[in-house]
Amino acid sequence: MESIRQKRINSLLQHDMAEVFRALAAAEFPGTLITVSKIRVTPDLGLARVYLSFFPIDRTQKAMEFIEEHAPRIKNELAGRVRHQLRVIPNLQYFADDSIEYEANIDRLLREGGENPFK
Repeated sequence: MESIRQKRINSLLQHDMAEVFRALAAAEFPGTLITVSKIRVTPDLGLARVYLSFFPIDRTQKAMEFIEEHAPRIKNELAGRVRHQLRVIPNLQYFADDSIEYEANIDRLLREGGENPFK
C-alpha cells in the first residue's frame, strides 16, 4: 500500500514528466503523442517506475529506445522542474504501457461478435 507521501510524489512526478515528454515529443517525434500513464515510486523514494503510452502505437519501440538512450538528459530536465519540491530525484525506469492497446483489442473483439470464448 502506498503512503500519502508516495502518492503526492507520484502525482508531482507524473505532472512534470508529462511536461518533459510533451516537449520531447514535439522536438524529436513530431506527430507522436507520449502520455505518462502512471508513475510508481518505491517506499524509499529511490526508484520511480514511469509507464508511458504512445500514439500511434507503431512508434513505441523507436521512442522507447530514444528515451532509454537519453535517460540522463530527461532526468536532468525533470530535476530542473522539481528541484524546489524534492531534494533527491529518484532513478527512473521506463516501461511501455500497453493497456490502451489491450483495451482496444478487447473492444474490437466485442464489436466483431463471433464465438463467445467463455461458453
